[in-house]
Amino acid sequence: MVIVYVLLALAVLAVLVAANWYLWRRLFRDTTTGPGRARRTGVVVIAGGWILAVGALVAERAGAPFLLQRVLAWPGFLWLALSVYLLLAVLAGEVVRPLLRRVLERRAPRPAQPTPTPAPAAAAPSAEPAPSAEPAPSAEPAPPAEPAAPAQPAPSRRLLVSRVVAGAAAAAAVGTVGYGTYGVLRGPRVKRVTVPLAKLPRAAHGYRIAVVSDIHLGPILGRGFAQTVVDTVNSTRPDLIAVVGDLVDGSVKDLGPAAAPLAQLEARHGSWFVTGNHEYFSGAEQWVAEVRRLGLRPLENARAELPWFDLAGVNDVTGEREGHGPDYAKALDDRDTARACVLLAHQPVQIHEAVRHGVDLQLSGHTHGGQLWPGNFIAAAANPTLAGLDRYGDTQLYVSRGAGAWGPPTRVGAPSDITVIELASTRA
Repeated sequence: MVIVYVLLALAVLAVLVAANWYLWRRLFRDTTTGPGRARRTGVVVIAGGWILAVGALVAERAGAPFLLQRVLAWPGFLWLALSVYLLLAVLAGEVVRPLLRRVLERRAPRPAQPTPTPAPAAAAPSAEPAPSAEPAPSAEPAPPAEPAAPAQPAPSRRLLVSRVVAGAAAAAAVGTVGYGTYGVLRGPRVKRVTVPLAKLPRAAHGYRIAVVSDIHLGPILGRGFAQTVVDTVNSTRPDLIAVVGDLVDGSVKDLGPAAAPLAQLEARHGSWFVTGNHEYFSGAEQWVAEVRRLGLRPLENARAELPWFDLAGVNDVTGEREGHGPDYAKALDDRDTARACVLLAHQPVQIHEAVRHGVDLQLSGHTHGGQLWPGNFIAAAANPTLAGLDRYGDTQLYVSRGAGAWGPPTRVGAPSDITVIELASTRA
């Protein structure tokens, strides 16, 4: 097994090295006429970006001093996103490159044809000899003309095409990452979804649950972002707030102040919390205690009977490594199956157990909707539902794209959201 992991790691490393060599070649080598400062700068930019990115990842997981995490996080994680879109843009440029060459060849001026010069006519012989004249005084010799500066050769069509394609690729990548980062820092938008439940009584028709997932407070998204999320949630005036995991990327010591605005969450039936996989990377037991102190009610494989339906929650599957995994029997057995049941579970893959236990609606996050296109294809392959509302037998599943972002504070093709689920009674 160790050999398999080593071979896999070497294969991934080989792919990364090849991809980055390709980037350096297209962006720096092919756009210059020879070795020099530009090519050396390219090596420093690409290698330095990856050193910062790896450093940011290692510092976060190793619990390095928080100041060091913050110093590395911005440039390191942004480089991860930028390198993805640089590679995609340069690959797209391979399609444009031959077309651009043909255009330049057609527009290139044709060489001018030489015009023949007529031979000078012979001078007629003079009838009389020319009178003799005194020799003219010799004039001073003219100063030698300064040699003209050699003309700079125009760049070849191949070089010009490489520069145009590289410039366009860099502009497209920077623009994409910049806009995607602005979308995250601006804060999530509210999404409203109506979910009919057959067992919901008529009196609960229109009941609103604000679903908040994947806030990912950490070295980049801090207290200000948490306040934005809280203000957005409270503006929807929900009856209940469900925080379905991946609240933080770091310890209570480092991120406790950042999470403090969560104490301001307001809902008629309270705010509830279940763990996500990132809580188990950050000290789940300490964070459960912290969110309880802030006024949220953790559901650790537990159930609460609300006036019109049961609200249950299970731990994330990552907790199994620490002996605190999901226990569906503890959370869902011995309940009145005539009542509607809403389950909070961080990962969509937990839907299969929810179906087996007769849950009516599961609320999840985790996927981020893919976060960075085309990562949505990978996320869709790993999860039964990528985002939105889906049905599995008699159980419905809603997956939020999440409020924040992990790693790069950037989203492309997967905007962040806070979803207000409006329960509808089929008896209304």
